[in-house]
Amino acid sequence: MDALLDRYGLLLGEVDAWFRQCLELHPELIACQHGCSECCRGLFDITLLDALYLRRGFDKLPERQKTEIAQAATQRLELLARVNPEFSEPWLLNGIPESDWDALMPEDDDTPCLLLSKTGGCLVYEYRPMTCRLNGIPLIDDSGEELFDEWCTLNFTEEDPRRLATIRFGFTQLFTQELHLFQELIRFLTGSARNEVDLFIPAALVMDRARIVPVISALKP
Repeated sequence: MDALLDRYGLLLGEVDAWFRQCLELHPELIACQHGCSECCRGLFDITLLDALYLRRGFDKLPERQKTEIAQAATQRLELLARVNPEFSEPWLLNGIPESDWDALMPEDDDTPCLLLSKTGGCLVYEYRPMTCRLNGIPLIDDSGEELFDEWCTLNFTEEDPRRLATIRFGFTQLFTQELHLFQELIRFLTGSARNEVDLFIPAALVMDRARIVPVISALKP
């Protein structure tokens, strides 16, 4: 599995390279920079592939820091279980109807990410999820297809980024490669096929792979 996660790291590196290029080409239009944490609030779903890659970075933190963050993560998950009793350990979102997800991650939740440092930086920056790397700029494929047409309100305040060909990227191919890696991961873990296993960052920080695998295997296709 380490080799698979290494390959995912290379794919994430391609996203970082695209984002850096956007910053270099349009520094006057993009406010994103180290220390800005406007988007590091609330909860959002990440894939199991992202969760395992994130754990690589989390496991490198000092033991005392890991313990404190894990305790905070457990407390956050227990609070979420009060919102929806069906949301329970090992805290996979796929065990509850997708229509109930919004109640667990309301848009007005301004709670800082557990991995956000006091200075506004990510404690596991090199291992952060795909979503974190893509946030802030609209996702427009090389073909011109708009896969996600929203962006941070601090960015592009005087120009519509959808008109900028220079921020386009091969997102369709990127997401296809991501899906293939995810499917390979699930086959490795369970011997079966799935296209989706989602969880929150707090769950990724405390997950026990030995307990998650049988739950995934029992999920409906």
